[in-house]
Amino acid sequence: MPPSVNYHLWKPCNMRCRHCFATFDDIAATDLPRGHLPRAASIRVVELLAERFRKITFAGGEPTLCPWLPELIEVAKERGAVTMLVTNGTRLKNEVLASLQGRLDWLTLSIDSVSEETHVALGRAVRGSAIPTTRYIEMTEQARALGMRIKVNTVVTALQADEDMSDLILALRPERWKVLRVLPIDGQNSGRVEPLLCTAEAFGAFVARHERVQARGVALVPEDHEDILGSYAMVDPAGRFFDDMDSVHHYGRPILEVGLDAAWDSVRFSLVRFQGRGGDYAF
Repeated sequence: MPPSVNYHLWKPCNMRCRHCFATFDDIAATDLPRGHLPRAASIRVVELLAERFRKITFAGGEPTLCPWLPELIEVAKERGAVTMLVTNGTRLKNEVLASLQGRLDWLTLSIDSVSEETHVALGRAVRGSAIPTTRYIEMTEQARALGMRIKVNTVVTALQADEDMSDLILALRPERWKVLRVLPIDGQNSGRVEPLLCTAEAFGAFVARHERVQARGVALVPEDHEDILGSYAMVDPAGRFFDDMDSVHHYGRPILEVGLDAAWDSVRFSLVRFQGRGGDYAF
């Protein structure tokens, strides 16, 4: 097992990002009728993960929709795991961030563009409204004041591959900026993502255009398709490890039924790719 795992604890989301590769639309409603495990079962999954992984990233869907998210983060923290939250930021009101102080080590914001209009076109919006860039800056400033470390995730698509996000990134001042080339995953974004696909050349140009942020203390971490596929330890909303080695989700056996080791043995993972993309950093 690698030192870190992503727990996609919540299928529902308040956005409809066309490029999202974690929609879990392929999970039958009979397997996950509410789009997530019950509270007690989810807590138990986190307890087991914290026994073996040094970092747990809470993701979705949109994880801040989960009423017991603070409890899950606290359980992981109490058991010695580094905690990270990946969120679209729509529900990060000041009091929500304050409630996570001392529990959450890393706040990761998903931001794909400097343009609200582009975010709306991508589906990164709620009821047609995108988050203003000024609000992203406010969130990172408050989180940093609360002792949280900052990371930004950006998915590069055909809609914004020509953008220059340098000024926004430097205003946000994340320690890490992960830049991923939009990835088609069958059963997750198929039928929506195709017009957004960009070439490896366009992705490379985007990365090269932003290399200057590294001189200001931002670690730029690009991930192309061959870096992403099979290189993440991931748990789905039903409490199963899953892999995307073949550009489609393959779900393993439920952790709570068979135990962590047997569940892990039922999926595939490339430690070489994990290490190659810099997954084992000083988190």
